[in-house]
Amino acid sequence: MISLFKKIASFVAIAALFVPAIAGAEGEIICASTTSTENSGLFGHILPIFEKQTGIKVKVVARGTGAAIEMGKRGDADVAFVHAKEQELKAVEEGFFVNRHDVMYNDFVIIGPPDDPAGIRGMKNAADAFRKLAKNAPFVSRGDNSGTHTKELSIWKKAGIDPKSGKAYMEVGQGMEKTMRIANEKRAYTLADRGTWLAVKDKDRLEIAVLLEGDTALFNQYGVMAVNPEKHRHVRHKEAMAFINWLIADEGQKAIGAFKDANGNQLFIPNAK
Repeated sequence: MISLFKKIASFVAIAALFVPAIAGAEGEIICASTTSTENSGLFGHILPIFEKQTGIKVKVVARGTGAAIEMGKRGDADVAFVHAKEQELKAVEEGFFVNRHDVMYNDFVIIGPPDDPAGIRGMKNAADAFRKLAKNAPFVSRGDNSGTHTKELSIWKKAGIDPKSGKAYMEVGQGMEKTMRIANEKRAYTLADRGTWLAVKDKDRLEIAVLLEGDTALFNQYGVMAVNPEKHRHVRHKEAMAFINWLIADEGQKAIGAFKDANGNQLFIPNAK
């Protein structure tokens, strides 16, 4: 009898290795997404509409884009909704995801102390502004391999600067909202997506302000893609595709376009077409 129990326990332990680390409830899909879509309140606006129309529940796990993509690669999510297009396309090329689509966009902004001690206000080129900031202006980086962090690093690279060589560069490993709070407390500069900035600046009573915007290098594209069911047979591919198809169809695009902050600002521009 003891031997039988040992065999059963061994079988259960081995079977557990093939169960995803995160599993949604019946009729529920897991969406690995960015902190910006969560912090901005977008999901709180669009998901009740989708769920009412389809009966499919969506559980959002908010991470930096890099971590969200890794969740999908492991099979711990059914769909990824992120904003680092080069990383997304690479993950599709590697076979981890299928059916990637552009969904919406906004832009990044450089924010910092209102008195702007580094003197970047009104500049038009983000790389030029980063060169000024590198001269010991305190800069708070998310440092979390998120889409925002990826964009920030691309600007430093374009500026020809290693940001870690500066004494005033801080990597905090936090989401966008917490990173902005730290920048606010330290009277530092940071890069933020406009959606999160608009959604939380009044709520968190942030004193920092937008100092640079409008550079085409600050364009911020969001995309959605399904985890490849051939890689992970347990994923709910049919439901994931229902969510993707809704997002890129007129119904989802209208819902995204209708989402605004308390001051009537549109936080994301739909562009699936």
